[in-house]
Amino acid sequence: MAGIDDVARAAGVSTATVSRALSGRGPVSVATRDRVLAAAERLGYVVSASASSLASGRTRAVGVVVPFLDRWFFSTVLAGISDALVRKGYDITLYSVSADPAERRRVFDDHLRRRRIDAVITIALELDAEESASLSGLDVPIVAIAGPNPLVTTLTVDDLAVGRLATTHLLGLGHRRITHIGADAAIDAGSTVPALRRRGFEQVLAEAGVTDARFEPADFTIEGGSAAAARALAASDAPTALFAASDEMAIGAILAARDRGLRVPHDVSIIGVDGHELGRWFGLTTVDQFARGQGERAAHAVLAELDGAEPARGRGTLPFELVDRGSTAAPAR
Repeated sequence: MAGIDDVARAAGVSTATVSRALSGRGPVSVATRDRVLAAAERLGYVVSASASSLASGRTRAVGVVVPFLDRWFFSTVLAGISDALVRKGYDITLYSVSADPAERRRVFDDHLRRRRIDAVITIALELDAEESASLSGLDVPIVAIAGPNPLVTTLTVDDLAVGRLATTHLLGLGHRRITHIGADAAIDAGSTVPALRRRGFEQVLAEAGVTDARFEPADFTIEGGSAAAARALAASDAPTALFAASDEMAIGAILAARDRGLRVPHDVSIIGVDGHELGRWFGLTTVDQFARGQGERAAHAVLAELDGAEPARGRGTLPFELVDRGSTAAPAR
């Protein structure tokens, strides 16, 4: 089995240069790095993770904390994080947390501390003061995607603006009877992503003088969106348009409309949020928030801090864009 000395001899450099070239840390010319990489590949040399950790003080692992693993948005963001980290030789240590307080304490107070990691990325988590303090106590770079986390670097889509954009689009087509499928105001208040999208919807209707703001709560799944849409469309004064706070709920709404024999968009317009890959097959108009790109951006942010960049405290705004695929149109006369 080839060792670092064999690679150094084959490349005509010192073992220290091999170490710098393979770790990506320290001054090495492009030509020398290419020569070292070629020699390592030819000899089948693989860097020992434990040796690299001892030498650098790093584990080359990043902890990622998510509330769901079976939702499209989270898995897609995670794929973006993984792509960016793997390219730089980092592994992911994944932690899934629910709303259960005991489980959350185990993750934040035990698991994250017990497993050595170089940085943490959280995805759409609301952290209380104790959890924020626990993360800060790890003394590693921390980047949050969405979630109101004022103590850490946060990358977020302006979800209030997302809600406004989708609603403005429907109003511009002439709709006035619009139902929003998403956050239940009695349960999901404050600055959560669903609540902000709902608030954007409310704001635009109020500004347009539309007092009949309609809501149907749902759980951000296709099934939940379908059930919410079915309730809305069964009303005697059914809406002419539905704004779902996620594409999965919007797809459920399209299926519910079809079950009632309604044509989309002739009988009812439907718009979602996300940029879900299934949206293209359903012809779904959506506000794309480029989920995979969010993950890549977060990974680049922690990698930059690990390479010595100053933490970008505060909030960084992520892009979004209205994509019209034909599921919205002017209401039928």
